[in-house]
Amino acid sequence: MASMLLTDYYSTSTTARLLPWGRRHSGLVSLRRFHMGLSYSPTSLRCFAVHSPLTLSSSPVAPTASMGTETSAKVIDGKAVAKQIRDEISVEVSRMKEAIGVTPGLAVILVGDRKDSATYVRNKKKACDNSGINSFQVNLPEDSTEQEVLTIVSGLNNDPSVHGILVQLPLPSHMNEQNVLNAVSIEKDVDGFHPLNIGRLAMRGREPLFIPCTPKGCIELLHRYDIPIQGKRAVVIGRSNIVGMPAALLLQREDATVSIVHSRTKNPEDITRQADIIISAVGKPNMVRESWIKPGAVIIDVGINPVDDPNSPRGYRLVGDVCYEEACKVASAVTPVPGGVGPMTIAMLLQNTFISAKREHNFQ
Repeated sequence: MASMLLTDYYSTSTTARLLPWGRRHSGLVSLRRFHMGLSYSPTSLRCFAVHSPLTLSSSPVAPTASMGTETSAKVIDGKAVAKQIRDEISVEVSRMKEAIGVTPGLAVILVGDRKDSATYVRNKKKACDNSGINSFQVNLPEDSTEQEVLTIVSGLNNDPSVHGILVQLPLPSHMNEQNVLNAVSIEKDVDGFHPLNIGRLAMRGREPLFIPCTPKGCIELLHRYDIPIQGKRAVVIGRSNIVGMPAALLLQREDATVSIVHSRTKNPEDITRQADIIISAVGKPNMVRESWIKPGAVIIDVGINPVDDPNSPRGYRLVGDVCYEEACKVASAVTPVPGGVGPMTIAMLLQNTFISAKREHNFQ
């Protein structure tokens, strides 16, 4: 049955900041680092873009690919948009520092020596440095106790120079991740995972202090490309706490009519084919085919999955949940993988950190 093809991507706290583990020959390799901003070559894309200026900036960015003869689908260039946002944040951070002498600060707690986690932390630090945000890193050994981590979190909660706290997951198996994550002050929960933030997101007339970074990046891409959301039919594939559920809530806030397709959904293809906007986050390579897509639909592909490719130096290549080549034939706009949603996640993390600093110091 088609419904059995679906899984709930990012469905546990362990995978909150780690992408699916993909097999490379007989070993496992973490792919989180690719999702955080690996560049792609527009000339290598089989779907070509129509130049479409982005909005909400004094210096619009346009997709770099050119019109092709096969399709008229736009490539939604997340890498370009993320750079634009980081540049905007850099300007605002400088203005804050000059006006009130405050520099936003983001702290990361890294427990253990996992190479994939260390790579992500380095990418985050580099992004902070480029945007003028202070980056604090706390490294703890693998055998640290949960109480030691909680003590660090408490200290960062009380540190006025820290405006955002991120606990790098997964934590060692002897620790309760929920206990640690719940210890982060809601005022510094720049991941947007605190139950009170999610609860406020779900309620009309309430505003969360922070919105989860990946779903926020998805909506920001739609805004920057002037893609209408109000009144549109949207389908979110996946119902995880990290992406699917908050993405659906955000689309509802934009006055879309939203359906969620998940592992128990019957006839997911029929439901998805009704959508004007599709956001997919299930971690199944090329699951969404041309027959799933309404002509002219807009596709935001959060998935990033390794597939064997003997022609690649790494022995594999990365693809999304949506079959990109087929989507380009029928969709009006589509995000590539990599280079789509991935770079936006760190950009939104930096934006949330700046928002936290603004709120803390009443900076306008």
